[in-house]
Amino acid sequence: MSTDLIQLNIDGKHVEVPKGTTVIQAAHKAGSEVPFYCYHPGLSIAGNCRICLVEIEGVPKLQIACNTPATDGMVVYTQNAKVRKARQDVLEFLLVNHPLDCPVCDQAGECWLQDYYMQHGQYQARMDENKVKKTKKATHIGKEVMLDQERCILCSRCVRFCDEITGTGELGIFNRGDHSEINVYPGKLLESGYSGNVVDICPVGALTDKDFRFQTRVWYLASTDSVCPGCSRGCNIQVHTKKDVDRHAFKAQGRRVIRLKPRTNPLVNRWWICDEGRYGYRFVDEGRLSALKQGTWAENLQQLAERIKEVKNKGSIVGLLSPGQTNENLFAMKKLFEGASAKTLCVSHTAAGEGDNLLKTPDKNPNRAGAEALGLTVIATNQLQGALCNRDIELLWVCGQDIARILGEELFSELRKRMRWMVYQGSNQNVTSAAADQVLPSTVYVENQGSFTNVDGRVQRLWQALRPLGEARPDWHTAADLAARLELKGFEWQSEEMIFENLAEKVPFFSGMSYEALGTGGLLGKTAALSS
Repeated sequence: MSTDLIQLNIDGKHVEVPKGTTVIQAAHKAGSEVPFYCYHPGLSIAGNCRICLVEIEGVPKLQIACNTPATDGMVVYTQNAKVRKARQDVLEFLLVNHPLDCPVCDQAGECWLQDYYMQHGQYQARMDENKVKKTKKATHIGKEVMLDQERCILCSRCVRFCDEITGTGELGIFNRGDHSEINVYPGKLLESGYSGNVVDICPVGALTDKDFRFQTRVWYLASTDSVCPGCSRGCNIQVHTKKDVDRHAFKAQGRRVIRLKPRTNPLVNRWWICDEGRYGYRFVDEGRLSALKQGTWAENLQQLAERIKEVKNKGSIVGLLSPGQTNENLFAMKKLFEGASAKTLCVSHTAAGEGDNLLKTPDKNPNRAGAEALGLTVIATNQLQGALCNRDIELLWVCGQDIARILGEELFSELRKRMRWMVYQGSNQNVTSAAADQVLPSTVYVENQGSFTNVDGRVQRLWQALRPLGEARPDWHTAADLAARLELKGFEWQSEEMIFENLAEKVPFFSGMSYEALGTGGLLGKTAALSS
């Protein structure tokens, strides 16, 4: 056995763990369920909820598993009668002043107090209703978060998050005994830019999300793994959507995406996401391009194919790509533009924004690294004028960019008058789409399979959470259909996975990768290949 490993026995099961492992971590590795509220792997140990009590052979009193180091030869019991009785007592204590408002609490369905009570609770209540009433039922403590002090069990996770992760220290625990309560410090609000995380880590319904409150019940939601498109960090997320969109169309004002939650990836975002990414999902259901301007897809693609053939070899086609597109869509569209002899440009779809030392990057393009790995040079928005205005353009094909916003509407209007035909391929309405001769509606990231490459060169998968809205299609699908009409070879894909296999064969940065190999955590690209 390695000297860095120790062995212990938990509920009759031998388990080997590294030195420094706590009993609760060892128990979870052994498959023994130990309940907890205040423990969180990303925060310091508080040891104040006491529900993780376990019995350790040779130790007279029960010990908290979250703050007890595992030692070699230790024998631990997590499920015996003594331990279960202690958990019942802890739950009884926590519920003394907790309101029984589960029917109206937003945490219903994902409340750890409910869950653990059903597993370990004291079913014969011994208390008459005479609870300590807090001053206010629900208060605003920031732009995104509501606080209901009566539901708080003082686990202090939110306080430690503000102290240890953001370093902003907005929250504290005030007063003593059963009058203790959590609150923001006088003159402060919870506005660190990461406030939604305190809602995620609150195990009961004390901290709730204003954006989600009363929109729907969690048991109506489906969850799909994805990657945040808000910046180049590529934080791992879960997309929560309505399970039955048609049946529950009346909920959440008809939105299909209800909320985003962080997905743990220690190599990218650990357990957190920023508020900017968390609440930046409304474009999925609002202002969408869901229909062709006129005609059918077949008619539009035939018309476009004929126009491309007319001007193909005159050097007057410009294709404009975006580092907001997935690797698969970029690969397909770049290949199509090359086949059509188009001048291909890739321009940042948004100006640089704010970054920080935690997760946010100033680059708001989710796939700049992927575009560069594919051989595209991403130009800044202020370079677009020079790239377009000094060129004789017969056909401009814009993918996902509002160039009217980038150039300014006056300059865009002049440019528009000089070109014979303009195609807009994108997901949302804007001035550019309104001025285009043809509009080809695209899917958004939650309607696609695909992948993004983040700022560190990590290629990460997206899974499809929703069916495409209306007539919207993935960009690669449009590219493949049009390529067939132009009699171009090498576009015989049937899925995003087939494109990625093709891409991994052709582009050294993606060499050896597949959707299966990417898994849920992603893989680093071959940066040596990129630099060479």
